[in-house]
Amino acid sequence: MVRFSTLLLVFISAMTMAQPIRVGSKHFNEGYILSEIISQLLEANGFIVERKYNLGGTVVCFEALRRGEIDLYPEYSGTISSEILKDPKLDYKEIQNELAKKYLLYISQPYGFNNSYGLVCTRETSEKYGLHSISDLRQQTQLQFALSYEYLRRVDGWDSLKLKYGLSHTPNAIEHGLAYSALQSGKIDVTDAYTTDGEISKYNLVLLEDDQKFFPLYSAITIYNRNLPEKAKALIERLSGTIGEDLMQAMNADVLFGGETIAQVASRFLKNRNLIALTVTRTDSVISEIANQTLTHLELTFIALVLAILVSVPLAIALYWNPSWASPVVYFTGLLQTIPSIALLAIMIPIFGIGVVPAVIALFLYALLPVLRNTLMGLQAVDPVLKNVADGIGMTRFQKLRYVELPLATPSIMAGIRTAAVINIGTATLAAFIGAGGLGEFIVSGLALNNTSMILKGAIPAAVLALLIEFLFTWLERIITPAHLRRKTL
Repeated sequence: MVRFSTLLLVFISAMTMAQPIRVGSKHFNEGYILSEIISQLLEANGFIVERKYNLGGTVVCFEALRRGEIDLYPEYSGTISSEILKDPKLDYKEIQNELAKKYLLYISQPYGFNNSYGLVCTRETSEKYGLHSISDLRQQTQLQFALSYEYLRRVDGWDSLKLKYGLSHTPNAIEHGLAYSALQSGKIDVTDAYTTDGEISKYNLVLLEDDQKFFPLYSAITIYNRNLPEKAKALIERLSGTIGEDLMQAMNADVLFGGETIAQVASRFLKNRNLIALTVTRTDSVISEIANQTLTHLELTFIALVLAILVSVPLAIALYWNPSWASPVVYFTGLLQTIPSIALLAIMIPIFGIGVVPAVIALFLYALLPVLRNTLMGLQAVDPVLKNVADGIGMTRFQKLRYVELPLATPSIMAGIRTAAVINIGTATLAAFIGAGGLGEFIVSGLALNNTSMILKGAIPAAVLALLIEFLFTWLERIITPAHLRRKTL
């Protein structure tokens, strides 16, 4: 007879396998590949995987992991020690102990390659100015630097590097995926790079020697939370020592220049290492992908817009009846509009985590001002004579609002809603940075891969969607507005 404890263990194991493992990734090419390798390895062994790629930089990914929004993501030892633990001198064992003690997080054994930061230039620039090491840059103050956003603000980034080498250059900021094009076209002379970037060999670039040994060891590993199933941990450990630097650079190049998808490159690696039996083939068509992300985009926009209407219209009415509060409230909602979209989304992460909820809240805040201000202005613009007539025939405040003021303010209210909808369509593309999906997924991935066609897969549908929303609300305005108040709108 089968023991009860055995059945219980089998049941618990089955339930664990049924729970999706959420795999995160930073928004750059190598992060996608490593995350896809992990995802396919887990799926091939019975786990359900939920992919949460494009999660911005280190801070976004780590915060998502710490809060339990994702279960694991690929990271680098030097990044953990410098950016998270604030001590670049920590070795692997010390990193492991500190993460467990402070955050109850754990790391796998290294994959086998070191992806350090470095500075690169074209071979022509190297020969022209005699650039072979970072120290050689000290005398070439005329060179134009452009560095990635994350590297500019890292503890082990530009400020520390500049101090170590005595550099006096003032770099501009640039998206990492676009830096190589700028380098090739001569717009910039030097940029930061990951030493396993496929572009280095593709464009025959010169990686300047770190002759003062500034950069720590950036061994690629998996960082995961304590709730990850033991079987999943064991599977991830099978990746230990399987990826060398040359192989990682080649896989990066295959995605960037070889016309292969991230899924295909990851699948081939796993099959060549006998970690899975079958290669993965892509089943979703481009049309299906765009349709799914468009629906997600619309969902984010619609929920945020409805919430903004439900809050803004009653609030505008209250301010209309209490005008002394109108200016401060409108001013406050106006301040919300001045916060950069990506900054507002980042602020949401420590409070609401990643995904749909923080994205909807951010879009809701952006939609408040147009709806609130236009509703208030529409009510205030109602002809005083008509208000007096309504008072004269004995209408109550609510009757006057219902039958006179709101109908007359309808064109202005609808214009505000229409403006908020169009703004949110554009702003929602940034929601991809916090794992909310939508058409921004294509744009963010395209920027990371320097893939114009992928960027257009998101940008064109978003633009078309904005136009369709504009036409839809123009049509709704004509229907809702009383016939005698209808006018030709632009």
